[in-house]
Amino acid sequence: QVQLVESGGGLVQAGGSLRLSCAASGSIFGVSTMAWYRQAPGKQRELVASISSSGGTVYADSVKGRFTISRDNARNTAYLQMFNLKPEDTAVYYCKATLSRDSYWGQGTQVTVSS
Repeated sequence: QVQLVESGGGLVQAGGSLRLSCAASGSIFGVSTMAWYRQAPGKQRELVASISSSGGTVYADSVKGRFTISRDNARNTAYLQMFNLKPEDTAVYYCKATLSRDSYWGQGTQVTVSS
């Protein structure tokens, strides 16, 4: 069983930065695709960024150039570095690990960006 624990969320002013972390337990981290999703109130959960086991990355258009996803396989941790945050980035951010047909989610961390 894989457990994911997110941290690093908080309240920040527009233009500020935050780094989210996702610490994974279990032995599959190094071969899993890791992703960050977010869900704002009244909206569907959406993909923010993903990184494959080989390091390939995908970003939502809304965060390209502002967010960077990375992973440290030695630490079983994935990161989401967020720069130039905007009020529309306010959401609960979730970490997801995917291996084959199995997916695991963290509990989420709140990011609030004030204008």
